[in-house]
Amino acid sequence: MKKDIHPSEYRSVVFEDLNNGTTYLMRSTIATDETTKLDGVEYPLVKVHISGSSHPFFTGEERILDIEGRVDKFKARAAAGAAAKDKRAAAAKKSAARKNAKAAKADDKKETTKK
Repeated sequence: MKKDIHPSEYRSVVFEDLNNGTTYLMRSTIATDETTKLDGVEYPLVKVHISGSSHPFFTGEERILDIEGRVDKFKARAAAGAAAKDKRAAAAKKSAARKNAKAAKADDKKETTKK
């Protein structure tokens, strides 16, 4: 093995799961400013959002995150996008028609003043 490539500052650190409050004491080199007392000894504290004690894969719990599936959400967004595109196209067509009518009216007015 190569020398001096591995960290040498291993120390005991407490990892706390924020979902269920489970704590794990293990050795790590992670830097943290927070501390906690565990069994009367003060250790650095690292808070984690999910761990083996709260992850659905390890607990066997099935959590429903959303009622509507991803495919349905995608189809709804696509339909809303198409509707918005059609609305913009209709507004642009109406604006162009109004502009053309205004230009035609101005041309008619010029011709009537020439006569």
